Amino acid sequence: MEIELKLLITPSDAQALWDHPLVKQHATAKPVQVPLSDTYFDTPDLDLRRAGAALRVRHAGNECSQTLQAGGSVLGGLHSRLEWESRIDGSKPDLPALRELVDAKTLWCRLLRSPLLEERLVPVFTSQVTRTMLELRQPQGDCVEMVLDQGHLECGETRLPVSEIELELKSGDPAHLLDFALALQRDIPMQIGTLSKAERGFCLLDPQPCQPVKATPVPLRKRMSVEQVFQAIANSCMAQIQANGTGLTKAYDAACLHQMRVGLRRLRSALAGFKDVLQAPAELRQELDWLATQLGTARDWDVLAGSTLPAAADGFPGDIQLGEVQHAASVRSDETHAVVSAALGSQRYTRLVLSLTRWLCGCGWRESMSERDQRRLSAGGRKFGHDLLRNTRRRMLKRGDKARGANPEECHRLRIAVKKMRYATEFFQAFYPTKQIQSCTGTLEKLQDDLGRLIDATVAGNLLGELTDRQPHLATGAERVRDYLESNINGLDLGIRKLLKKFAAMKFLE
Repeated sequence: MEIELKLLITPSDAQALWDHPLVKQHATAKPVQVPLSDTYFDTPDLDLRRAGAALRVRHAGNECSQTLQAGGSVLGGLHSRLEWESRIDGSKPDLPALRELVDAKTLWCRLLRSPLLEERLVPVFTSQVTRTMLELRQPQGDCVEMVLDQGHLECGETRLPVSEIELELKSGDPAHLLDFALALQRDIPMQIGTLSKAERGFCLLDPQPCQPVKATPVPLRKRMSVEQVFQAIANSCMAQIQANGTGLTKAYDAACLHQMRVGLRRLRSALAGFKDVLQAPAELRQELDWLATQLGTARDWDVLAGSTLPAAADGFPGDIQLGEVQHAASVRSDETHAVVSAALGSQRYTRLVLSLTRWLCGCGWRESMSERDQRRLSAGGRKFGHDLLRNTRRRMLKRGDKARGANPEECHRLRIAVKKMRYATEFFQAFYPTKQIQSCTGTLEKLQDDLGRLIDATVAGNLLGELTDRQPHLATGAERVRDYLESNINGLDLGIRKLLKKFAAMKFLE
């Protein structure tokens, strides 16, 4: 399993990398430079890509090799993947040689055995880079290969510049690798690289629009400890955040922003749920709050401009004044999109992702723990999850008792409690029968939606007030929208009461 951290750097900052004191201090020799010419192969139907694999032939000087990369994961720019490599003669893949290396039971070996694959393999794109390599020996003894690749990917007439750092961990602790990256990032602007060259090349070959990435079930096992359960949950949240963040850096997409925000809320909910056994550093929590604010503001304007106002306009066809409100809201929404793009491209965001990944990989919560508290982390994760769900359920129902008459403040608190309950239920769903979980999450989802309509009406009123403060002539159109919102939430309170009663009657957590 190859483990490497990928960071994007501008060509103008490349020299600062080699001049950095830490690089000079830990280098075991002088940098070595070599031109690399890679050709990636696949079938016309992209069978390898659909199987989660990439096959390349590389020319490096007088040597020629082939590599199959497959599977793996990305956490905070830290790539873990399977890789098989062999020397070859010529410029075409040698599939029999690869079959000798790949585990016969894997999907990829079965694919390599297919006679049709070998017959249909064709070059699909190329990579031309100059690679500068340097071996580093860190104070803890970790061996790291630092690589700077500069050049381009090419697919037909299209070229995509490449300027990236790869820090490959040859031996040692991934946490130390992240410490080193954080130290470099203090002085040299960098961004997290979540896509491999192969993935970027396939995007050139087969461009696809941004696709929002929803949360997937957390892979929990019954014998996991509390600590292992937390890591699995946090990694799942982190994956959702980053997958949608990658889409947003290409082009703004409201659905991607929504799902990135969901991933962030899930993570913050997990941190709150596990706070009795582990604590995130205050600085890390503050930075997560900052990101939540950036995303939340844009989401509020997206809902107003993209959902609430169009729905209101259906009731007032051709209304010029309401149309002016729509236009003003769209302009304001676009302004928040620019803020989100700037935030995700900032060094502050890069540092947040690296720091969070470091904390998760290095079990940073253990650093200030007593031995007694560390033993609590070894307790059964299944029982912890059950207790957390029961307590979260109790708090949610208590909030429900207080939320009478659609009071905006109490409804907001109730909605937060419902979200926490829903996320916790989804986190621990592997420990319960599927039918019970589906019934529970279905009720919670309906509750969340109905409460969301109440909260959206309040938020929309506040945003409309912001618009009319800036542009008083919008007041008449804004008032029509408020009338629509008021009529739209009539009767919701009764429905919310019924859903709360239905949820309270569910017995699987008792």
